[in-house]
Amino acid sequence: MSPPGPGRPGGAGPEAEAGSESGSLLRSVNTRELSEVVFNNHSPRCVLPVWLDFEGRPRCYPVLQPRSGRVMRSYRGHLWLFRDAGTYDGLLVNQQELFVAAPNVTKADITLPVFTLKERCLQVVRSLVSPVDYRKLDIVQSLYEELEDHPDIWKDLRRLSLERSEALRN
Repeated sequence: MSPPGPGRPGGAGPEAEAGSESGSLLRSVNTRELSEVVFNNHSPRCVLPVWLDFEGRPRCYPVLQPRSGRVMRSYRGHLWLFRDAGTYDGLLVNQQELFVAAPNVTKADITLPVFTLKERCLQVVRSLVSPVDYRKLDIVQSLYEELEDHPDIWKDLRRLSLERSEALRN
């Protein structure tokens, strides 16, 4: 399963599909040190586990149903993100955006973040209104743009990479 792409919510343009985003600082380390982890979906949403491969490209794994779990055979240094399978909204794992597999970490507890009221309202409107009808809504101009700015794995990876590189500099 590939990450969301052009024309799909959470997608990016063709350049991302071609892998030009692979210059990311975020990528899994190719180790052989097993890290068996239980992915626990504590949320009411279907969850899409996303592994960042050795080039930093997202690789989607089978969906976790609400309130379920799965044992994953991962490896030390492998990076994982978790997304709502329907909307691609970011979810938290062990209260972080990014999970790093390690031999001493056996659980990855997936939960909903605390969304702002505005974020939650945008989610609800996106679920009720077709994207082609956003501009028919009687709302302020800036909200049209925010509605059209769907959650995007590539955008989140760029932001997380920037945050990590800034943290490394400090």
